[in-house]
Amino acid sequence: MFVRTYGMMYVQNAELFKNFFEALTRYYVSGGAAVNLDSMLSDFWADLLERMFRLVNVQYEFDDAYMECVSRHTEQLQPFGDLPRKLGIQLKRSFIAARTFVRGLALMPEVFNKVSTVSASPSCVRAAMKMLYCPYCSGQVALKPCENYCLNVMRGCLANQADLDTEWNNFLDAMIGLAERLEGPFNFESVMDPIDVKISEAIMNMQENSMQVSQKVFQGCGQPKPSMAFRSRRSVKETGFTGRFRPYSPDARPTTAAGTSLDRLTNDVRKKLKQAKKFWSTLPETVCEGERIAPGDDCWNGTAKSRYESVVIGNGLANQVSNPDVDVDITKPDIVIRSQIAVLKEMTSWLKAAHSGNDISIDNDEDSSGEGEESGSGCDSAPCETDRDIYFSTPPPPVQPKVNQVHSSGSSAGVASRGSAALALCGLALALLAPHLR
Repeated sequence: MFVRTYGMMYVQNAELFKNFFEALTRYYVSGGAAVNLDSMLSDFWADLLERMFRLVNVQYEFDDAYMECVSRHTEQLQPFGDLPRKLGIQLKRSFIAARTFVRGLALMPEVFNKVSTVSASPSCVRAAMKMLYCPYCSGQVALKPCENYCLNVMRGCLANQADLDTEWNNFLDAMIGLAERLEGPFNFESVMDPIDVKISEAIMNMQENSMQVSQKVFQGCGQPKPSMAFRSRRSVKETGFTGRFRPYSPDARPTTAAGTSLDRLTNDVRKKLKQAKKFWSTLPETVCEGERIAPGDDCWNGTAKSRYESVVIGNGLANQVSNPDVDVDITKPDIVIRSQIAVLKEMTSWLKAAHSGNDISIDNDEDSSGEGEESGSGCDSAPCETDRDIYFSTPPPPVQPKVNQVHSSGSSAGVASRGSAALALCGLALALLAPHLR
């Protein structure tokens, strides 16, 4: 689009835009650790102003010192209108939301992989053997365990895993909330797809107000020297920008090769996240159903073919103190499970921050202070408060705890699909950036 609209003028300045989109790609992949978005955007607009200023004032000569003066006054001059500030807010919030959401998806199979390494306790193995194979000793090979008996055994065996449920559900709620943001005000596509149009509008704004901008610069930085090489026959029309992009239509969003837009993909993932709630606490019910158990009184109760009389206990480690079928030491919670509870809690804080448009920086340096840097609207001044509803209203960012980096790496088809969804979202986001690099 830039080539069609600006021709050789864009070709001669293409490196500026190429570096801009490459920086956006690095910011999406690595966040603030790789690119300071505010500084990068400020440098981009300042550099664009310098190049535009020379083009609309070809009759003058400008040395480096003069152009530095021009760059220092970019914010005061506002040659591109309010678009740089608006675009900065939209980029930051959408990138933070998309990146955090993808990392949340990548965390799910990681949690499954870690939890799958937890071995069954000896008492769990004995209880399971008794439930499944002891009927064979009396020749009742077709006899299946009673449902409540099976539940008590499985709740004893999966006591530690059930304790994941609270933080797991909190994590999923945060993921679902962020997915709704991605379908609405933080939509990654709606920001990235028309970004070239927005930059063009900023250039047009500079062109239309070039005389006023130039006069302000001349007043603040001094009157420049006339260019000796300037040819009088070159008119302003020949040196200015006259092209415009077609109006952007939100309905004309790009799709993947499979014809799935980011909106539809996010919506599909959100539905699957809802289905994953209470996964850990319902594992015993998942095991003790269907053909694995026998209904009624014609079942194995642990000692004979008869009704199971014991009360079904609750989920979680604390409830196992009264488990009649599995001996569980409630004073020794599993270390792996507890570490994954902590990881989920930290990731939930990160997701909640992203929901408000804020980013908690990832601290990998042990010697650092550990204070998380937050970036959100990029503006804390009173004027920004008055026009916050230009885009969408968000609650004030809460005080967030430090979040450690989660390195993404289950065993079921559901886990594989979640990992695939994470890769799909990441790939689609990078694909949206790729056309702008060419």
